Amino acid sequence: MIRMAGITRDSIVDGPGIRTTFYVQGCPHHCPGCHNPETWDFAGGTEKSAEELFELVHHNPLCRGVTLSGGEPFAQAKALLPLVSMLKEHGCEVASYTGYTFEELLEGTDAQRALLSALDVLIDGPFLLAERSLDLNFRGSRNQRVLNVQESLRLGKATEETSPRWLGEYD
Repeated sequence: MIRMAGITRDSIVDGPGIRTTFYVQGCPHHCPGCHNPETWDFAGGTEKSAEELFELVHHNPLCRGVTLSGGEPFAQAKALLPLVSMLKEHGCEVASYTGYTFEELLEGTDAQRALLSALDVLIDGPFLLAERSLDLNFRGSRNQRVLNVQESLRLGKATEETSPRWLGEYD
């Protein structure tokens, strides 16, 4: 079961296109100025199965992407893996926000590395209030990076996403 804080259908702010955003419950980072401090408590929220969450996406013909947010998705890495697998099999692009850096996740638990390996895009790093900017696409602070996960894993180093969709360049 996945402990959830909330769900936003048809989001256009958590990645390119029309997406579903899953806000997981629980976060160890407690970043000052956090956009979602109500998600910090690991005992809050409600439990949902991976299948229940998948059905929300599967029945939306406009949704082509899913974003994991929170809270901290990598605090529930093992529980999220089946959901991400189903989404990928369905052809969804899967992105995740995290307060960890890509490098920290490479040194994380087996489940964290497995979740990382299943993603397409990672927005990494803690939110830093001193680095806050409203001019960034899909990020809250300048220290955060939008990474192409598969390329990063292939090269063994954090590699920024260069797709015009993620850069906010639309035709």
